[in-house]
Amino acid sequence: MNVIEIAVKMETDAIKFYKEASEKIQHPVGKKMFLAITADEKRHLEALSQTVKGIVITKKDVNAMKNIKTVFEAMKDAMMQRVEATNDELEAFKIAMQMEKEGIEFYKKAVRTVQTGEEKSLFEWLIKEEEQHYGIFANTYFFLSDAGSWFMWEERSIIDGGTPWA
Repeated sequence: MNVIEIAVKMETDAIKFYKEASEKIQHPVGKKMFLAITADEKRHLEALSQTVKGIVITKKDVNAMKNIKTVFEAMKDAMMQRVEATNDELEAFKIAMQMEKEGIEFYKKAVRTVQTGEEKSLFEWLIKEEEQHYGIFANTYFFLSDAGSWFMWEERSIIDGGTPWA
């Protein structure tokens, strides 16, 4: 199996896991995160599949972080409710972070082994996207495991005087 075929398998496995996780997770924020990342992974799979077929692809830069911020803004009221994530939900995020980390490492090695500039460009793009996914999963895990601390650090309410009373 060559690196692109392995990458196709990795992306297919990620899509399956993230889709199943989105169906099992009850917390609305967690569910939305998995659904958003699943859509990104489908784009990755399509790009890899086109490369296997020899089709020159146009890699559409989608800002995963911007999409996630939109999800968080749309769900602000639901986020404020003290809905505790279950240990199983948190475990799903840990697994997702590990999958993204392994994907990043694989794609970094792939960049050094591929023969064409097109393949190198594809894997560099995938590295960037997977790094964003890792950050999204890590941030969501932090939010779900400790929402109070997450709001403090993300909003920097104490650190930079961003609160109305400061």
